[in-house]
Amino acid sequence: MNTVNNITEKIGTLYHPQSALVFYQSKDKNAGMYVEHFDMDSNGIPVNAHPLTVKEGNALAGALKINEEKNRTFLKPKGILPTNILHINPSEKGTVLWYTKARQRQLYFVESLGIPSGKAHVPPLLWYADKETLSVFALASDRRPIEKTPLHYAPFFNIYEKGDVCMGTVTIDIKNSASVEEFTQAWEDYFFNSYFSHLLGSYNPIKGNCVNLWEDLVGTDKPFPKERLKKNNRTLKKLL
Repeated sequence: MNTVNNITEKIGTLYHPQSALVFYQSKDKNAGMYVEHFDMDSNGIPVNAHPLTVKEGNALAGALKINEEKNRTFLKPKGILPTNILHINPSEKGTVLWYTKARQRQLYFVESLGIPSGKAHVPPLLWYADKETLSVFALASDRRPIEKTPLHYAPFFNIYEKGDVCMGTVTIDIKNSASVEEFTQAWEDYFFNSYFSHLLGSYNPIKGNCVNLWEDLVGTDKPFPKERLKKNNRTLKKLL
């Protein structure tokens, strides 16, 4: 996919080297350790070597504490856990499984498809993501899915047969401090604020022609025709 909206605010801050630490210790491991602090010049070259001061040590400890606190907040809900969240694994990369009900969404298509960009109703969707990757599936109803709920192919372009989304040139930046609400909203924004461009592989994600389907839906209030969804012989349980 190609991004259409300005997502600069979601891209992490660019950090420049400001200082460096070098730890010295003699071959006698029982001896003390000496820490030398270097400043960095405008070219990133270490200069002004001097013993690490108490003030500099306290600043380092404070920075490490802030980073640790950010990691502890990753994927924590802001309040009561949203009802559309099905599963959370707060590991280093983190994974979340959630669903969204059928609704109208803004969709973007590349010009070569011949489909006008605009709003259209999409079916209920099941989302599965970590910090770097996203998979999307369709559901047959708005009911909260369970482990035995059958999954369908998501009726969109740019999605592989197994459900993995090709994000193309979109820059993904999920922050370590993101709450579960921020995490899921960011992924939905990345997905729907990007251009759909082509089918991936040799499979067809719907019953019928995918281009004709969206040509018929975009710019109308027609509900998504769920009879056009195709089962992919998987259940929600296989994602856990």
